[in-house]
Amino acid sequence: MRAFTLGDFDFALPPDLIAQHPATERSASRLLDGRHFPPADRVFRELPALLSPGDLLVFNDTRVLKARLYGGKPSGGKLELLVERVLPGGEVVAHMKVSKKPPVGTVLAMQGGFSATLLGRWPEEDGPLFRFAFSGDPYTLMDLHGHVPLPPYIEHADTAQDVERYQTVFARTPGAVAAPTAALHFDPQVLASLDACGIRRANLTLHVGAGTFQPVKTENIAEHRMHSEWFEIPPATQEAVARTRASGGRIVAVGTTTVRSLESWARSGQARGDTDIFITPGFRFRMVDLMVTNFHLPKSTLMMLVSAFAGHDRVMSLYRHAVEHRYRFFSYGDSMLLERTPT
Repeated sequence: MRAFTLGDFDFALPPDLIAQHPATERSASRLLDGRHFPPADRVFRELPALLSPGDLLVFNDTRVLKARLYGGKPSGGKLELLVERVLPGGEVVAHMKVSKKPPVGTVLAMQGGFSATLLGRWPEEDGPLFRFAFSGDPYTLMDLHGHVPLPPYIEHADTAQDVERYQTVFARTPGAVAAPTAALHFDPQVLASLDACGIRRANLTLHVGAGTFQPVKTENIAEHRMHSEWFEIPPATQEAVARTRASGGRIVAVGTTTVRSLESWARSGQARGDTDIFITPGFRFRMVDLMVTNFHLPKSTLMMLVSAFAGHDRVMSLYRHAVEHRYRFFSYGDSMLLERTPT
């Protein structure tokens, strides 16, 4: 097995190919069918015709929170919180952007008229995140006063369009700070077409964290510390996967978050909890046969995952094709259909 380094996952991307806004219609985005060579340029609404009766599409039903909050310290200094997760007891774990970190016990005045009391760091005493107690229900306060946590490469402030479109049509379980972007292309018409074609559907939940945008900084990718995200695969989905396998159907993961959840379950036997699985070339996939995915950032852990799934050389060739044919990249961009390379 070839030893891969960080530079192997780099590619040149013209800045104007980074999508700043969603397509006019969800399913009108482009779909690069990368299962064969040469690849085929398609439209996303064609996806049901590319699958087979008895296949199972597995979606991530996480709901993006309005997780970006603004406020100030008692001294008057401005700050920004990006909520990473709400703990079972109602405390909040967040990233904090501020010129000078306030001491534990500081009460922050947040926009919207509520307060956030700093309780300490998380998950350890010197952890990278911060734990807060809000003066009201966190979900209600975020919904009323928060902003859509658009990725760092989207340059505009969040708008009413982002409230609707940076969310899947089947989002149900609140907890994500980033959308499962491959699923943004599905609309009611595509879902109805899948049903009409005899293609089954199932859901799981993985709350996408801000760590999904964390760059890999070590040339030796094995030294990268992967972020942790909470996931749950409900019994109904476990049963649907088993039935599909027994009948000879294929498991089609919608997005890298779904791949990470299913492969974490297959590897550990645990269908609920935190996962920090790091999928790089050489990984043995046990669950997923096909994947729908967007185009990812250079040198990212997601580039490594799709390269592990479909083969490094094939993926890099597909990315060159996408750049040459001016596909739209990243969260609001176009998508790709990949088949697992046999190991």
